[in-house]
Parts: sequence; structure tokens; C-alpha cells
Amino acid sequence: MDTHPFTIERTYNASVEKVWKAITDKEDMRQWYFDLQEFKPVVGFTFEFYGKGSSGQDMKHLCEVTEAVPPRKLVYSWRYEGYSGISYVTFELFPEASGTRLRLTHSGLETFPPLADFAKSNFAKGWTELMGSLLKSFVENNP
Repeated sequence: MDTHPFTIERTYNASVEKVWKAITDKEDMRQWYFDLQEFKPVVGFTFEFYGKGSSGQDMKHLCEVTEAVPPRKLVYSWRYEGYSGISYVTFELFPEASGTRLRLTHSGLETFPPLADFAKSNFAKGWTELMGSLLKSFVENNP
């Protein structure tokens, strides 16, 4: 079993503050991430959202902020209603000459049941789309 976390890094032509706002402001998040009813980058804050499973079923995500160091680091737990397992998503922001480098690490994927929806490759595909296309487009193309 692969117990290594999934990690992706991308550099955006945008300031650390702009990228931080994009990953912590619910209105910004709704434009590139998921439709969150509420979000606050505050330790202990819980939030939930729905995503689609491989067969089109709604999957309720249950999350709790476990670390927030504005504007550098955000960590939250990530689990699913009705399934065992808990994982953690970590966003780390680094100022670069050309903008901001973001490192996303999703650890604990091996704690989920051995189902296709929880395959590491599915998380890799989703995060690559979110970080590599949707967030990039949002922070680089919106004033």
C-alpha cells in the first residue's frame, strides 16, 4: 500500500496575499474550488461540501481547519460522511521572484477504504485540475 502523501507544486503570477485570499475566502473559493456555504481560516472551524463520486453520486466532505498561519500555511482535515478514514490537506505558500509558489500536500489517503473513489490517482487528477488549471486561471486572470 502506498502511504506517501500526494504533493503538487505550482507557481502563479500573483502575490502571496492574492493566492492566500483565493484559498481562504469563501466567495473566491466558490469560483475555482467547491461551493462552500462558509469558510474561515481559523483553527477549529468546520466546513462541508459535496463532490461527485466516480459514478456520479454526491459525496459529502467533512473538514476542519487544524492549522492556519496567514498568509503562509493552511491545513484542514478531509474525510467523507459514511466512510472510515481521515486525511489532511496542507497548502503552503512561498514568495518567488515571479509570484507565488504553492505546495499542496494531501496526506492520509491510505486511511480511506480501498474503493476506486479513494484511489490516489483520483486525488492526483482532481488536485492537478484544481491547482494547475482552475486556481491558476483564477489568480492570474482576475484583478
